[in-house]
Amino acid sequence: MILTLLACALLAGLALVAYLSWSFSPRMTVASAGLLSLFLAHGAWKIFRDPTKRRGHRGLAAATTTGFTLTAATAVFLLLYGAGCGCM
Repeated sequence: MILTLLACALLAGLALVAYLSWSFSPRMTVASAGLLSLFLAHGAWKIFRDPTKRRGHRGLAAATTTGFTLTAATAVFLLLYGAGCGCM
């Protein structure tokens, strides 16, 4: 029950941030969503690609991989517990 309540609060917070962002500046919201999508796509690409011997830009790869992993874990959490909160 606590996890369901936490999922509902997280879902409500995400909806509030999206609403406030859109009401402040729709263009900036779309641009930010595009940049976030590129960030997450780069993280997914780094996770699922074949490893290479190159050693460049490891900080960026670590940041995008961590961001993608946290976003995927949050999405799974919301799918499992957010569906039962009755707010959808």
